Amino acid sequence: MGKPRYKTIKGNWRTDYFENQNPIVLELACGKGEYTIGLAQAFPDVNFIGVDIKGDRIARGSQAAHTLGLSNVAFLRTDINFITEFFKEQEVNEIWVTFPDPQPRPKQEKHRLTHPRFLTTYKRLLTPGGTFHLKTDSPALFSYSLEKVQEEKFTDLHYTTDLYTSSLNGIHLGIKTKYEQLFFDKGFTINYLQCKTPVI
Repeated sequence: MGKPRYKTIKGNWRTDYFENQNPIVLELACGKGEYTIGLAQAFPDVNFIGVDIKGDRIARGSQAAHTLGLSNVAFLRTDINFITEFFKEQEVNEIWVTFPDPQPRPKQEKHRLTHPRFLTTYKRLLTPGGTFHLKTDSPALFSYSLEKVQEEKFTDLHYTTDLYTSSLNGIHLGIKTKYEQLFFDKGFTINYLQCKTPVI
């Protein structure tokens, strides 16, 4: 997305960027956008937006989307702390967080992407009943995240500590980021959870 749209895109992704009324899915800290691209190929009637602070990373994702002719993909360069500047409340249908930095030290807790301050933001952005997904190779982050999504009153929680042997495996469609493939090849198990925002 070009910078001229920065101040006008909030609440207008469907009309001004995608020019359709399809659901919107975010991948936060998307890196090179491998997951965003994979999902967009699988679901052409859904709009996917990869968000990352590193411009060189999302430039590669943008180029891949262009090469593949995907019109249902966008990339946004911003710090996730400022995500509410670009999306209005209940504008998003799903959020994926795939292999975020686990921020393992106690003093880093507030930077974890499943810290309550982030989860509160996700609940604001998601539609009622909207889905939040997390994939991580970090058992410590996963345990922390399981606790926090329940404290924050997310509902319909499903999870596994070994995605590839779980009945939940089909949800991620076999899409692997570069780092996920490295973890998998080394024999690490992949932790996954999904949950929903409350329907009031």
